[in-house]
Amino acid sequence: MSVFVGSLNPGKVQPVREVFTALAADLGLPAGPAVQGVNVPSGVPDQPLGVEETARGAANRAAAALAQPGALWGVGLEGGVRLDERGRGWLLGVVAVAHASGMNAGRTAELPVPPAILPGVLGGQELGTLMDDLLGTRDLKRGVGTVGALTGGLVTRPDVWRQALTLTLAPFLHPQLYPDWPHAGLSLHG
Repeated sequence: MSVFVGSLNPGKVQPVREVFTALAADLGLPAGPAVQGVNVPSGVPDQPLGVEETARGAANRAAAALAQPGALWGVGLEGGVRLDERGRGWLLGVVAVAHASGMNAGRTAELPVPPAILPGVLGGQELGTLMDDLLGTRDLKRGVGTVGALTGGLVTRPDVWRQALTLTLAPFLHPQLYPDWPHAGLSLHG
């Protein structure tokens, strides 16, 4: 094995597989690297609130994935919701990538959370379950996700994870341009 993803959700594992397959040579991996999901704890609530809690969940998943026997890379992807200054909810994701050289993290684009389900999210219910109830769908979070449902499928949950992961890998791909990255600490701003 070479890359472990801290989740069994195919909507998370597949985009990681695609990115690491495309960048294998640049990351010192064999062509068609083995990418496998593992069930690891996030250490945060099922529905993280705020950027910091979401980032902590992603970092915990990445570290636990890297700790698997045979792991060269560990990836954690965590979806969360933050509130803005007007009390509106925003869906976001944090990607953490762990390697022997350190850890780096990045964020996805954000999507407004429908106001009708925000109280449930703030009450600790998972966004995916609430969206399934609202839209009459089933297991949305394992497929196109809330993002796909609310964008007419033009942008899906795997699309957002794929982009954020690729951007997060930039310091690993060009370490000479990022002398202070990756690092042992994890910090996200914004």
